[in-house]
Amino acid sequence: MTVLLSWRHTPWLVLSILSLVSFVSAHMIEVTASRKECFFEDLHEHDQMTVTYQVGEGGHLDIDFWLTDPENFVLTKRIRESTGTTSITAEKDGRYEYCFSNQMSTVADKMVSFNVHGIIYVSEEDVTAPVEREIRSLAIGLTSVKDEQEYIVVRERRHRDTAESTCDRVKWWSVLQALVLVAVVAWQVYYLKSFFEVKRVI
Repeated sequence: MTVLLSWRHTPWLVLSILSLVSFVSAHMIEVTASRKECFFEDLHEHDQMTVTYQVGEGGHLDIDFWLTDPENFVLTKRIRESTGTTSITAEKDGRYEYCFSNQMSTVADKMVSFNVHGIIYVSEEDVTAPVEREIRSLAIGLTSVKDEQEYIVVRERRHRDTAESTCDRVKWWSVLQALVLVAVVAWQVYYLKSFFEVKRVI
């Protein structure tokens, strides 16, 4: 089925796409030990926001996360999780703040990758063309795919680091075993040689 669009609808379509894509961001931050990092988004009533995060490096790969509304009421809180996704629909206009806390750790710094995307609320009266509704639906689906791809990239990086660390440990363990083997052989040769030495009493 082919859909033909007139130039009359083009500005509305472009505006819809820009309004959806403009509210998407991805970040990589370092949360140092005993500290927290906070960010905020200004939302209007009925706007939607989704925060997806994953700890890529540091300690036990865990982080505390919470999200508060403009009145500082905690909407969601997650304790010591390595990955998570939180979605909210704003019930009031204002500044919504979300924080990543590493205050439980006194030594290890954490690398956290997260992305934030949202949907700016548009009433049904403002969306008249079926094509515009389809574009909104496709934009939401593309954002979800983008989040999943970023999650896969972080997991691949973490697993690669784990594999490389394991290979290094195996390598150095093999070197240590070889050195111990050489030392044991040298000691055995020396010890056996002492049995065949002729002791002369002068």
